[in-house]
Amino acid sequence: QLQLVESGGGLVQPGGSLRLSCAASKFTLDYYTIGWFRQAPGKEREGVACISSNSGGSTNYADSVGGRFIISRDKAKNTVYLQMSSLKPEDTAIYSCAAGMECTTLASDYDYWGQGTQVTVSS
Repeated sequence: QLQLVESGGGLVQPGGSLRLSCAASKFTLDYYTIGWFRQAPGKEREGVACISSNSGGSTNYADSVGGRFIISRDKAKNTVYLQMSSLKPEDTAIYSCAAGMECTTLASDYDYWGQGTQVTVSS
């Protein structure tokens, strides 16, 4: 079974940047769409970004992060990244990556999930 592991979370000041990583050890991610989701305390899970498995690596972003977050894939490292810039306190959440077949921001479109990594934006 595909296992995903996130890393790179932490505490950052408003306006700062973080890069999250989503890696798999036993299976290649090449054939999967990878999505990033986040969930803040008391809020519903939100799809943040996804990158498809096609050669063009098409991407899709939530309006709330468009222009600030960039999702990318490094096939040689079997890793997908989420580069987050201009972070705001409202970006504070547990961020999880997931694997599926469709590049959407709907959690129901994804079959495999990582455990998540905490991102806290605070001064």
